[in-house]
Amino acid sequence: MARPPKKPPAPAHDPATLTKNDVARILDDVSVMLEITGANPFRSRAFSNAARVLEELTADLRELVESKELLEVRGIGKSIFGDIQSLFATGSFALYDELRAQVPVGVLEMLRVSGIGPKKVKLIHDTLGVDSVEALERAGREGKLAVLPGFGEKTQLNILRAIARMRKYEDRFLYSEALAAASEIYDAVRAVPGVRRHLLGGSLRRRRETIGDVDILVTAHESEPVMDTFTTLPRVATVVSKGPTRSSVILDTGIHVDLRVVKDEEFAFASHYFTGSKAHNTEVRARAKKLGYKLNEYGLFDAEDRPTACKDEAALFAVLGMDYIPPELREHTGEIEAAAAHALPRLLEEGDVRGVFHCHTTYSDGHATLREMAEAARALGHQYIGTGDHSRTAVYAGGLSIEKVERQREEIARLNEEISPFVIFHGIESDILPDGSLDYPDQVLARFDYVVASIHGQFGLTETQMTKRIVRAMENPFTTMLGHPTGRVLLAREGYPVNIQALIDAAAANDVLLEINAYPNRLDLDWRYMKSAKEDGVMMAINPDAHHTEHIAYFRYGVGVARKGWLERADVLNSRTAAQVRKFLDARKRKKGIA
Repeated sequence: MARPPKKPPAPAHDPATLTKNDVARILDDVSVMLEITGANPFRSRAFSNAARVLEELTADLRELVESKELLEVRGIGKSIFGDIQSLFATGSFALYDELRAQVPVGVLEMLRVSGIGPKKVKLIHDTLGVDSVEALERAGREGKLAVLPGFGEKTQLNILRAIARMRKYEDRFLYSEALAAASEIYDAVRAVPGVRRHLLGGSLRRRRETIGDVDILVTAHESEPVMDTFTTLPRVATVVSKGPTRSSVILDTGIHVDLRVVKDEEFAFASHYFTGSKAHNTEVRARAKKLGYKLNEYGLFDAEDRPTACKDEAALFAVLGMDYIPPELREHTGEIEAAAAHALPRLLEEGDVRGVFHCHTTYSDGHATLREMAEAARALGHQYIGTGDHSRTAVYAGGLSIEKVERQREEIARLNEEISPFVIFHGIESDILPDGSLDYPDQVLARFDYVVASIHGQFGLTETQMTKRIVRAMENPFTTMLGHPTGRVLLAREGYPVNIQALIDAAAANDVLLEINAYPNRLDLDWRYMKSAKEDGVMMAINPDAHHTEHIAYFRYGVGVARKGWLERADVLNSRTAAQVRKFLDARKRKKGIA
């Protein structure tokens, strides 16, 4: 089934600013609209597949179209290539315009509601005339959805709950999405002649998992050229306000961006103010007050209202008797007390990561071979990569039969001889079955270097049942890591009900690592639980859950999560060399009696 668009398509597209992701989204929209209008399913699937192909391209799409090299890419036929050519030339193409005339924008918007696909949307629209999320919600509250064929009371309730979740998150964006959009604007602003200091602040600087809006802060000799550039950038859809010290715009992605120009002597104070959470800033101001100062975004003033000069944030913290607090920690979770006691951790850095685990290949649902994934990891400077293809229960994702497991093991052995000293560790993402058991016989599990135990279905258990299920899997001696521990999908699906502290306790008791799933829409385990896990001696593993070579770089998002969770090098398995990882895994097996 086609992936629902996050936003309904814009009325028109500027061909000059179209990106690869824009084109992929348009092809997705076409796929969905074809399905809604009852077109040939193979035609719909062709557009959906083409969208996936574009998302995975590493080369510049516009250049591939101009050179016609895109025609050589598997999954892009002549017809769809022509449609993409037309998009870059005119901003549209005939089929897209034709379908837009048939399918109301509100019907497409209904597909943003989790758990409702094109077939159900079509049935609801054709039967009830519902053509918007508002009308869908009204029909649900009036009980009209429950009586439709294949629906019922439970489906109706789930749709209403999904709409409530969507409303809760509709003005938020994934960190990865916000960073990509904001970086483009930020790079343009800081390149304006006369700009001296600059900062990408707010929750983006703190690396929150989802972002509401973006704050950019600069100092400049003159503000007018900076504001003129900012408000006329190609990605700006709406200028909300424009002034000499502050301007606000909404990008074509829907992200709200504020730009502030401050005096150079104010920069340290403004950068602190526009970075910390509300609670963090309140506590720092309270500390300043106890020391006889008044702190705001404009400066630090003594009892006589005289300003105290601070060239940067480190100097500001020093005046207040604190060590420099990294932006990720500015959440009021004990960082102020630790900074005052000179007890802040030395946080994990991207350069500390020597390799990653839990990567999918073409053996299951990945889009790159073992060799391609290994070469991509090596190109990032890593010493190793660990596989994590799906186990046999995950038929929908090409789960590995025992025979495929053996073929993969043999290929890994051959590759390890060829590409030494780089190492491929042989792992598996084994489904946790409803009773808490894993997905292969013990003699098969024993031969993997490590096992990532994960839940991929039957989320509807109670908290007690789900906790018991996962804990039993963690008690299995073959379980090395617990994958995406809460199962959440950011801005789409809440995690399943589970007692997180019980999982942390089970991890500590059974020497099981907790995964920091670095895939941008997961970032699971949540950073809020990591401090507790660290205190209990639980080790973490940063796993990109990569399905393509480009995804391996997602480990950087995992590093951000780890930093927010107060983690240091010693807390994360990925900071170890390949030889140290091998020693750790072998020692763990011996301890468990499964070597």
